[in-house]
Amino acid sequence: MSQWQRIQMLDKVHMDQIDLLYSEDTLPMEVRQYLAYWIEEQNWNQAIELGPSQASCLFHTMLSSLDDQIGRLALGEENNANMLLKHNLRRSKLHLSSKYQEHPQELAIAIEALLRQEKAILSEAFSASQASVDSPCDSPVPTSHQHKIEERLMEMHRTVQSLKCSIEQHDDLQDNFDFSFRTHNYLEKTCPASEPIRSKTIQNLQSMLNKLNHFRQEMLSQIHELLGRSATLRDLLLEEVLQWQVRQRLVCIGEKYDTSLGRLEEWFTKNAEILFQLLHLLMMLKGMYDKVTYHTDPLKDQLPLLVKRLQEQIICLLKSAFVVEVQPKMQVPNKRPLVLRTSHKFSVRARLLVKLLDRNKSPEVKIDIDRDATDLTGFRRFNILTSSTKTLMIHDPQKQGLVCDFKYITLKEQKISGTGKGNKGISEGSLPVTEELHIITFTLDYSYRGIECQLQTSTLPVVIISNANQISSAWASILWFIMLSRDTKDQLFFSKPPAATWAQLSTVLSWQFSAATEQGLDKHQLKMLGEKLCGPGVNSQSTITWDQFSKGATASSPEDNNFSFWTWIDGILLLIQEHLLQLWKNGLIMGFVSRKHEKHLLKRKIAGTFLIRFSESTSSGGITFTWVDFNSDGSPKFNSVEPYTKKELQFLSLPDIIRDYQLFAIEAIPENPLLYLYPDTPRDEAFGSYYEERQKVSTTEQREYLNRRLIRVSTQPGETQMSDVNEPLPISKELVTDELQNTEHTMKNFLLDKEDPFLFQSNEEQQEPSSPFDIPQLRVDDPDFQCLLNLEAINL
Repeated sequence: MSQWQRIQMLDKVHMDQIDLLYSEDTLPMEVRQYLAYWIEEQNWNQAIELGPSQASCLFHTMLSSLDDQIGRLALGEENNANMLLKHNLRRSKLHLSSKYQEHPQELAIAIEALLRQEKAILSEAFSASQASVDSPCDSPVPTSHQHKIEERLMEMHRTVQSLKCSIEQHDDLQDNFDFSFRTHNYLEKTCPASEPIRSKTIQNLQSMLNKLNHFRQEMLSQIHELLGRSATLRDLLLEEVLQWQVRQRLVCIGEKYDTSLGRLEEWFTKNAEILFQLLHLLMMLKGMYDKVTYHTDPLKDQLPLLVKRLQEQIICLLKSAFVVEVQPKMQVPNKRPLVLRTSHKFSVRARLLVKLLDRNKSPEVKIDIDRDATDLTGFRRFNILTSSTKTLMIHDPQKQGLVCDFKYITLKEQKISGTGKGNKGISEGSLPVTEELHIITFTLDYSYRGIECQLQTSTLPVVIISNANQISSAWASILWFIMLSRDTKDQLFFSKPPAATWAQLSTVLSWQFSAATEQGLDKHQLKMLGEKLCGPGVNSQSTITWDQFSKGATASSPEDNNFSFWTWIDGILLLIQEHLLQLWKNGLIMGFVSRKHEKHLLKRKIAGTFLIRFSESTSSGGITFTWVDFNSDGSPKFNSVEPYTKKELQFLSLPDIIRDYQLFAIEAIPENPLLYLYPDTPRDEAFGSYYEERQKVSTTEQREYLNRRLIRVSTQPGETQMSDVNEPLPISKELVTDELQNTEHTMKNFLLDKEDPFLFQSNEEQQEPSSPFDIPQLRVDDPDFQCLLNLEAINL
């Protein structure tokens, strides 16, 4: 952490001392702010001791750095956003130039004194607080790898600044030699000197040339070493980019990582600035070589090689700095990335991490799909609609990133006559639509300060569908590819997809739930899923094939189930998102538990203890509850209801279903058997906050119709019945018990006798009505009817 950064963390008392320190016009605070690292890296004591030459070199370097900073602000300017800042920096530069132009040593003395006083204030603050002035504990701590990058950047920056001073000194020495040599030649031609004077002049010229040659050899050696450090730094940056790309891939399938590019962009830009500055210095040396050279000049052979090597490093850095910041993603109907639908808009964004742009040119980025595909026989082909080119530009004045954002582009399948839809059917080995992988490529022709190159970057493989019902299968393909493929351009991955281990797949499955619901899967839930896929005895190294995961029935599925494991999981995810999100997040749904384990958990609990689990027989997602009861001999019996699907849950919430659920006992007395949520939480305590608020019924109000409410009842354990089977009726907000409190209406409008055939039927006679209006025919000679009415009071 720089000294200036620590100063900015001081308390108000010590910050006031800093303000007082910079209240004079010795050094403007904005210059201290923007050149903080450079100012602290220089040896100002040495500049004071060595005299005006060294101090002058540092002075002019400071002015040049201010020009660079003003230029960067101008590059990112939009609507004059940086007008005030640029004005202040220009004013500061003019102030420094007028104040220290004739006496640069005074600037060195002033800065050395300021740095010394800053250290004293920092020491005083440390002693007063007895606390570190480093970053807060919750700040992200850079890794050793990142420390290496920052240290090398600072070291290279110092070396380039030193090299710049050396070249300027070399230029002065060369000018002296050139002037002396030309003067000597001119005098030799016009009025030759005596031999002693001539010999002494030649000796002086030789000494100057030897010094010049020594200077050139030292500079070239320094440049060789600098390029070696640059190559190491480039490798460190490339490693960081690769790690970022891995994080981005995992984030696409649900993992939580920070994929911001701010720090990478800062490193890449600083490195590029250093390399372009070094390239400028090499061009200066080339100009010196063109002006003065000699037989053993080291610049003759080494300089072209150094320039070529440096240009290669710059191009390599630029190519690795062009990345896909945002992977392709539709907004509707699917928010999962990398699954695209024809004729539906999607967005994708590329970013150049080197924020250096020639303002006189407007580089364009071109977008293609399957640009380099050569072995995709049988794959469909697509055209990109709307504009396929966009200008690379500053996306955000605050971030100043070079971004190319394609927001509203669509894909249209090419039609080839005689081959059916697209070019399907050309190859007998064509893959299904959801297993075709396509790649979108960005191409940029970049030019800056004499460097011209073509940059290219590609998205992760995408799956292109034409129907919404293919989304789930397409996402399964994306999961499998990202989980198992290391080659992000392997478009034929599904021609022979590898198997996954349960350790890999279980992690990815948990990510799906945490991404969609903010609540992942615990080890017990994952164990149940593992046994469903692989059978009993599953372990971390158990293998699952692509067909097991996405196509065939699972090991524990009922024989009549013809849907895949992923279809089942994805249906549950959608059910949770739409109807069960808060219950799932708060741990009220056990969810994934086998019937065997369910019985093991409930058999030792008190009667009425229930748990909620997902149905294994419903492909689109279903949820049910199981409760325990006990026979007269003390043996447990377990009861489960028919699963509820999203069709039913859109009318009745699960908490209301649980509260109002009723079971007809043998005596036909309705009662709610759900008393305690596993392990021992009272039902209303667990779900009370989720119950729908109801209106109270007035016991005096005369009403033409009574309110009614849709509830779930079971005539026997394991069998679920709905008050109207085919189409749910509107749900009333009144309790049935509230209606019962109105004695006037109760006696006049409906019967609640336990023998009422409308409320209870024997198992032999019970049939599911085909319509809510199919009411069982009632005859007057029916014994059940006779027990309710007096036949003598009926006039026939």
